Amino acid sequence: MANIESATAQKLLQVFMQFRKAGWHDKKNRRYNPSEFKVLAAIEQGANKKQREMKVSEISQLLKVTPPTVTQIINTLEKDGLIERRIDPNDRRVVKIKLSPKGMEVARKAREAFTETLLGLIDYLGEEESEQLAELLSKVQQYFQESNR
Repeated sequence: MANIESATAQKLLQVFMQFRKAGWHDKKNRRYNPSEFKVLAAIEQGANKKQREMKVSEISQLLKVTPPTVTQIINTLEKDGLIERRIDPNDRRVVKIKLSPKGMEVARKAREAFTETLLGLIDYLGEEESEQLAELLSKVQQYFQESNR
């Protein structure tokens, strides 16, 4: 196993730190932060599965974050008119959440911008290196997932 003093470990550390600083994931949508986009995307994903409304607990499970974290983000998105809340008439303790028309548009534009960024990366790297990168990142994700058990 390599130690933190190894050249490879240092290079990996620098690259991971540079990704965070680069803000590559939110370059085209500076008004909303990545967490807000993740919640919008989760609700949009639920809508695409014919589940027009979602509960906070469903969103938190999908994103693997706590319900209070989701609630805080939803409060911000609601103030901006991107989501709508509705109390379930069958169980008044349950609040259902869906994208507003404005929220659908923002989510669509964010998805398009992110796709454009990824397509630009594929053009830059080429198809073969992009495929290799996807495989390596999948292995990295698997490593971190397994090491956190």
